[in-house]
Amino acid sequence: MTAQLIDGKAIAASLRQQIAQRVAERCQQGQRAPGLAVILVGNDPASQVYVSHKRKDCEEVGFLSQAYDLPDNTSQAELMALIDRLNDDPSIDGILVQLPLPEHLDASLLLERIRPDKDVDGFHPYNIGRLAQRMPLLRPCTPKGIMTLLHSTGVDLYGLHAVVVGASNIVGRPMAMELLLAGCTVTVTHRFTKDLASHVGNADIVVVAAGKPGLVKGEWIKQGAIVIDVGINRQADGKLIGDVEYDAALPRAGWITPVPGGVGPMTRACLLENTLHAAEHLHK
Repeated sequence: MTAQLIDGKAIAASLRQQIAQRVAERCQQGQRAPGLAVILVGNDPASQVYVSHKRKDCEEVGFLSQAYDLPDNTSQAELMALIDRLNDDPSIDGILVQLPLPEHLDASLLLERIRPDKDVDGFHPYNIGRLAQRMPLLRPCTPKGIMTLLHSTGVDLYGLHAVVVGASNIVGRPMAMELLLAGCTVTVTHRFTKDLASHVGNADIVVVAAGKPGLVKGEWIKQGAIVIDVGINRQADGKLIGDVEYDAALPRAGWITPVPGGVGPMTRACLLENTLHAAEHLHK
């Protein structure tokens, strides 16, 4: 048996097409296009690539896109003032601060400064709290995209045992809450977890977001399990690999995401989806 691929690239393209259609309908009805402001501080090469993709996505679906590329010596006060201006700008539905930030900046304070109804990354404590209390508003993009990928398999998720490898604020923790909402029994593992192999081996769904290439061995995967690999790690030869031993997992898994082309495109598509949701439902 070889796992079926979950094609995040194709699913994200379909989602972008739906968003573009809805934006066109809004504009035909005399409503404004949704607006997304992206703030990039410094010259981190990976961040520059991500941001350029996000801006192209905005162009593709017809969003108003505002770019703020700032030098790495930008102060906390300057960034706070910019966020305040964007919070008050009625043409902007979403504000995104690209992480990581230079060391002298406090990311948590900046993310909390974004108005919760413009927090299209879904990182604000208000939005995380709503997700925890089963009243989601703007959901963190990567977990939201992963849920779309899981539903695309057609597998009934109720009662399945899901194991999340990694407990970050951006992916692991909100992912666990999304899976709970979907009716799964959820185990979250992290760097202090003992016997990771046995946890993974019992999982019907494995979501790996640890940032460690090849951390999850292929032979750990339960026969027929759904494997979602969030990791993107660049090797010395420039090749991108995930956190799961892909080739070894392929004959065991029922479904698996490739790296690249799995979770990454969905994260960006869900950012657009959140921005459209904010325009349609939060900023009428």
